[in-house]
Amino acid sequence: MAGLIKREDIDELRSRTRIDEVIGEFVTLKTAGIGSLKGLCPFHDEKTPSFTVRPQVGMYHCFGCGESGDVFTFLQKVEQLSFVEAVEALAGKAGMHLRYEDGKGPDREQASRRQRLLEMHEVAQRFYAQALESEAGQIGREFLTGRGFPAESSRDFGIGFAPKSWDALTTHLRKAGFTDEEILAAGLASEGGRGIYDRFRGRVVWPIKDMTARTIGFGARRLFDDDKGPKYLNTPETALYHKNQVLYGLDLAKKSIAKTKRVVVVEGYTDVMAAHLAGVDQAVATCGTAFGAEHVKIIRRLLGDDPTGQVIFTFDGDAAGQKAALKAFEFENLFTAQTFVAVEPDGLDPCDLRMQKGDAAVRELIDGCKPLFEFVITTAVSRFDLDTVEGRISAVRAAADVLTDIRDRNSLSHYYRFVAGRIGVDIDEVEAAVRTAARQPKQNRQGGNQPTNRPGFGDGPPSAPAQSYRNGPPPPPAAQAPAEAAPETAAASAGEIADERRIEYVYDERPDVSNLSAPISPARLKTEKGALMVALQHPEVVNAKLFDSLSGKAFEHPGYRRIQEAITSAGGLGAAGTTQSNWAERVLEASAEDLKPYVAQLLVTPLPVVEGTGIDRFARGIVARLFDYDLERIAKELHSRLQRQDTGDGAGQAVLLGQLQTLEQHRARLKTLM
Repeated sequence: MAGLIKREDIDELRSRTRIDEVIGEFVTLKTAGIGSLKGLCPFHDEKTPSFTVRPQVGMYHCFGCGESGDVFTFLQKVEQLSFVEAVEALAGKAGMHLRYEDGKGPDREQASRRQRLLEMHEVAQRFYAQALESEAGQIGREFLTGRGFPAESSRDFGIGFAPKSWDALTTHLRKAGFTDEEILAAGLASEGGRGIYDRFRGRVVWPIKDMTARTIGFGARRLFDDDKGPKYLNTPETALYHKNQVLYGLDLAKKSIAKTKRVVVVEGYTDVMAAHLAGVDQAVATCGTAFGAEHVKIIRRLLGDDPTGQVIFTFDGDAAGQKAALKAFEFENLFTAQTFVAVEPDGLDPCDLRMQKGDAAVRELIDGCKPLFEFVITTAVSRFDLDTVEGRISAVRAAADVLTDIRDRNSLSHYYRFVAGRIGVDIDEVEAAVRTAARQPKQNRQGGNQPTNRPGFGDGPPSAPAQSYRNGPPPPPAAQAPAEAAPETAAASAGEIADERRIEYVYDERPDVSNLSAPISPARLKTEKGALMVALQHPEVVNAKLFDSLSGKAFEHPGYRRIQEAITSAGGLGAAGTTQSNWAERVLEASAEDLKPYVAQLLVTPLPVVEGTGIDRFARGIVARLFDYDLERIAKELHSRLQRQDTGDGAGQAVLLGQLQTLEQHRARLKTLM
C-alpha cells in the first residue's frame, strides 16, 4: 500500500494551483469585489449566486448552504474523489511529481474504483480512435465524410470505430490490466452465457466527456444492416456516467458559453459537430434522454444566471420535435436566462441543414430563433379549429394557460397581442382568460399544455439550506451572541501602529476582568469581524506582534473569541509569515467543527476596502481600532480601581495614575489611525 503524500508537496501543489481556474471548470465565476469571485453553487440549487471564491486565500465558501474548503476539498466533493485522488489529479494537470512518505507511488491495484474506470475509458477511446484509422474502420470513415465531417474534425472530436467483433475491446482491456468485473462496471461490455462481450460492435463511437474533458462514456451509431440493435446505443448508467447529468460537447463548448452567455441545445452527436464546424460553438446535446432538470442546473451554472443569457433549443419540425419542445418548456421557469427555439422550416436538423445548405444556414437558423413561449403558444393554438367559435374559445384558454407562466410581466402585453392576432379575438378576451386561469390551480385548468408536476409549479418548496452562520460564528454552548451588523465600507487612514513595547508593558499590568453582560455594539462587532478577516486573509499586512499580543478579552463576541483562539493555536500571525501558503488550512485545522463554516466564511468574504485605498491601510486601521477598544476596557477598570483605592495609599494611586496616563497616550496615537 502506498504511503502518504509528503506534506511539503501538497503545500507546493496548492501554491501552484489557482483555485478559481479549477472551480471555473465547473462554475462560471464573476467578479464580486476586490479579490473576490462569485457564481452559482454546484452543491445546491439556488437562483441567486452565493458561492464565493477568493483566489488569493485559496478558499471557497457558499453563503447559502455553508459548503467551504480549498481546491482539494472542492475536487473531492464535486468529483467524488478521496483526498489522495484529488491531490494526484491536480498534480497530473500541473505536471508535478509527487513524493510519498515510503518513496512509493500509488499502487495501481489499490487505486480507487472511479480512477480505474476513468483510466479504462481513456484506453478504450484510444483503441476506438485507432480502429477508425484501420482498414476495418473504412465504413466508419465513409459514414463521417458522407455527413460532412472530414478526418481532422473526427480527430478533434475523438471519434472512433468499434470493430465488428465480439471481444476486440474486451481483449485489449484485459491485456491492459483491467479485470472482467471492472470492464462490466464501466459499461463497456455485457455478460452472456459464454462470458462477457463488447457492448459496442460495428459502430461509429463518440466519446462522452465531463466538463474537465475526461471520457466517462460512449455513444455509438449503427452502421451495418444486420445490426438489429437501436440506431444509437449509449453507455448504461455507471459510477461515472449518468445520462441525465451529462451534456455531450460541453467540454468543447463551455468557454464559448461562458463568454457569449448563450447555450444551443441540439438533439444529437452529429448535430453538435455540425454546429461547431459551422461556427456555433456553444452547441451541446443530451445523451439518449430528454432535456431535464439536471441539465438545467448545468446550464445555469455556466451562464451564471445572467438575465441577458440565451438558451436556444433546436428541434425537428415534426411531431416528435414539437413534443421535445414542449418537454423542454416544462423547465423554462427554472431558467433566469431567456429561452428560445429554432426550428428549420423544412424540418432539417443542424447536420442535414449544413450538408444541404452550408455553414451559413446553420448560423442563420440559430440567429433566427424565436421565444420558446411563442412556439409553445403557437403549438397549443394549432390544435384547435379557429374557424369555429368553440375552437377559438378553447384556443384562448389553452394560450392563457401558457401565459400565466410568463415570468416577465412586462412582456405580457406583447403576448396578449400575439395571441389575439393569432386566434382572431380581442385582446380583452385574452386578458380575461389569463386572469381566470391564474386564479385556478394548475391541475384544474382546461386546455393547458403543462404537466401538473412541472418543476416550480406545485411540487413544493426546495429543501432548506444548511445553517450558514450569517449572524456571526456560533458562541460557546452557554453563551448567546448578539446579531451582527454589516461590515464597514471605509478604509482606515495610513500611519504606523503605536509603540509595541510600551503597549505590551501595559498589557502585562492589565487586571483580569471580563465584562460581557452589556450588549455588544454593532460598531464593535464590525471591528472584531474586520480584524479577524484581515488576519485570516492577509496576515502579511497585519502587524503580527501587535495582533498576537491582543488578550482574549479583546473580542467580546464569544464566537469571535474562539476564532482568535484558533489563530493562536495555529501558531499566531507570527507563524503565518513563514507558512502563509497553508495559513488558512492551519487555522481551519485548529478550529472546532462547529466553528469551521464561519472561519471559512471570514476567509472568503470580500474585505470592506474601497478600490485603490490599499488593504494594508485598512488592516492597520481596523487592528488599531480593536486595540483601542481593549485599551478602553482596561482604562475603565483602572479608573474603577482608582476610585476604590484607599486615599491614604499615595504610592498605589500614583501607579494607577501612571498606567492611566500611559494608556491615554497610546489611545491618542491609535486614534490617528482610525
